[in-house]
Amino acid sequence: MKIRRPRLPRTRKGQRRLVQAVMAVCVLALLPATWLYVSTADRLRTTADAPRTDVAVVFGAGLWDGEPSPYLAHRLDAAAKLYRAGRIKVVLVTGDNSRKDYDEPDAMRAYLRKHGVPDDRIVSDYAGFDTWDSCVRARKIFGVHRAVLISQGFHIRRAVALCEAAGVASYGIGVDAKHDATWYYGGTREVFAAGKAALDAVFHPDPTFLGPREPGVARALAAGR
Repeated sequence: MKIRRPRLPRTRKGQRRLVQAVMAVCVLALLPATWLYVSTADRLRTTADAPRTDVAVVFGAGLWDGEPSPYLAHRLDAAAKLYRAGRIKVVLVTGDNSRKDYDEPDAMRAYLRKHGVPDDRIVSDYAGFDTWDSCVRARKIFGVHRAVLISQGFHIRRAVALCEAAGVASYGIGVDAKHDATWYYGGTREVFAAGKAALDAVFHPDPTFLGPREPGVARALAAGR
């Protein structure tokens, strides 16, 4: 069975319409990414000029042999630095614990403890399966209304936009990262993830798991007073 190759238009008019159609598709594909850049333009900070905020949210970024991956370690280092500088009071670590042999939040907690953040100032979200879930749960489950978000530069704009859409007034810190294969993969992935982010921001789907409200953040803040 022969597979026919698609035939390109032979007339100039047909070729012009094809070019216009391709350009329209490209523009539509880039609109979500453009929205992310425009909507978060004034919400990005560094660890040096981050606003003083009660809560920092650190998003999971994978484990290596049960320990935070280098990318995740950089995020946690930034959170520990903000805590030691007195710019935040509580760290909400949000990640994947969908199976017994994979526990991002507990690995993140252990890392922060080793780097000077007291255990009672760390709150764990075990159902942060993606960025939207983490943002919605931060607001609805943990009662976070304002936060500093910490991630890599290629992801932080999407995190800020989604948390803002979920009702969390957010500032983002994009930590430095080595421009390796993972970095390029992450940057490429964000172009496609921007489309889902736009849909999440518009339709506000329920997270994978919601559950009852948890007093962890309020309790940690009270312990710090």
